[in-house]
Amino acid sequence: MVLHDAPSLIPFPSSVRLGEESVPLRSVRLTGDHGAVALLRADLQALLGRDALSDTGTTEIALGLDATRGSAEGYTLDAGAERIRITGHDAAGLFYGTRTLLQLLRRGERPGNADDESDWSVPGVRIEDAPRFRYRGVMLDVARHFFGVADVERWIDRAVSLKYNHLHLHLTDDQGWRIQIDAWPRLTAAGSGGDATGGPGGFYTKDDIREIVAYAAARHMTVVPEIDLPGHTHAIGLGYPDLVELPAITEANVTEAAALNQPLPVHGVHYAAWGVGHSSVKIHEERTYDLIRDVLTEVAELMPGPYLHIGGDECLGTSAADFALFFERAGRLAAATGKTPVAWHEAGAVDGLVTGMIGQYWGSAVPQGDHAAHARRFAERGGALILSPSDRAYLDMKPRADHPRGLAWAGIVALRTSYDWDPAMVLDGVPATSILGVEAPLWTESVTTLAEADGLAFPRIAAQAEIGWSEQNGAERSWRSFRARVAQLVPTWEASGIAVDRAALDDDPEHDEGVPQAHTNPASAPSTEETA
Repeated sequence: MVLHDAPSLIPFPSSVRLGEESVPLRSVRLTGDHGAVALLRADLQALLGRDALSDTGTTEIALGLDATRGSAEGYTLDAGAERIRITGHDAAGLFYGTRTLLQLLRRGERPGNADDESDWSVPGVRIEDAPRFRYRGVMLDVARHFFGVADVERWIDRAVSLKYNHLHLHLTDDQGWRIQIDAWPRLTAAGSGGDATGGPGGFYTKDDIREIVAYAAARHMTVVPEIDLPGHTHAIGLGYPDLVELPAITEANVTEAAALNQPLPVHGVHYAAWGVGHSSVKIHEERTYDLIRDVLTEVAELMPGPYLHIGGDECLGTSAADFALFFERAGRLAAATGKTPVAWHEAGAVDGLVTGMIGQYWGSAVPQGDHAAHARRFAERGGALILSPSDRAYLDMKPRADHPRGLAWAGIVALRTSYDWDPAMVLDGVPATSILGVEAPLWTESVTTLAEADGLAFPRIAAQAEIGWSEQNGAERSWRSFRARVAQLVPTWEASGIAVDRAALDDDPEHDEGVPQAHTNPASAPSTEETA
């Protein structure tokens, strides 16, 4: 239904019916599913205070499961008459229902006491909801700038608050190798120091990865590891120089390095710059495949999720024949781990890809050259596609020309630009059933802290969340509604420690009239799942 004063929910649910009453949260008791109760209890205690939650609280928040209601990851939320009931089709749906509840929380005034803002409530409402796509991902590039475990977990908190369910970790690139591999210890011993931003670098031990995976899983998020091959592999050459070719430096690399005052790559020397396309493993060296087999096996053993990303992008110094030879074999090695291989869309040019490989499309929203043809071939071979058009979904593209962070090779991606696209309309000839979902990548050449990552991601990360979850023809799936809801949520995000790019709301002055602006005092509740 169309709501003239739609609640500030992102992504917006499938159905919302507002009542006139509100449900007070002065005294609350949580009942039901133990895992969901534990996570929600921590959120509510941070907001309402510990004394507000007890086993004898007046307002019951009941959390339950009913597989006969709704669909995968779906839920219903009923609030009224001093009771809130959230029922999930499955555990993930129940969790997402609690994320919606946290966005509904409002802090108001007791009648007759304008100085007292201590009372929390939620509006009377019935919500029925389920996602459009089953894959809703964010990517964090930890290779170009290394983020420690605590920062990755905070990134997870931000993402799950918007109902993302996959975290793609870009673990290896020219600037660093970030995951412990027992069979090849020099990958981290030599290849993890430094990054693209002048930082010290670092890597994750296997216990670190297990902690990240467990933290994500508790919040119904699947970790998708990426080992980028056969290009973006300069860092391998720091520990194993005999397995990596000499840099294939192009005129474009020289021009870019001069413009940015950055060094060109040197074989066997740490690369602290932004150029791409110059590196490759030795495709005709048999020992290369020993390394890849061991790496993919060890990474797969750490990841309970179904996907293993093997890269395949920007292999500019590799011939088509060598790329095909390599990717046919690497795909088989990835599949042998029991995982479904994922690759960037360039790999679609290879005739001998393993059946069922997933393609990730990163071309523009209006495909150029043979990008669409390469992407379609994944679907034609029994696979599916993840949509990440760089001029819509890439969070590291500048939202405006004067933004202090980000790049602009795919264009300036303002908030409205990032919101106004439909994954089903990007690639002609790809049926809707072949679109697995969407992903919003954040590459980190220009990022040195989580706050800087926030400043690029928020609020555009919310746009991609709504595109992945909400139906394209939903009543509130419009720029005007979305912008109003973002404005209402900005104080909540900031109160939770997120550095929001407020200027993004000024990107579309044509629609300023009647659209609420972000206020300086929070009017809605931060979730501890969002806390920095």
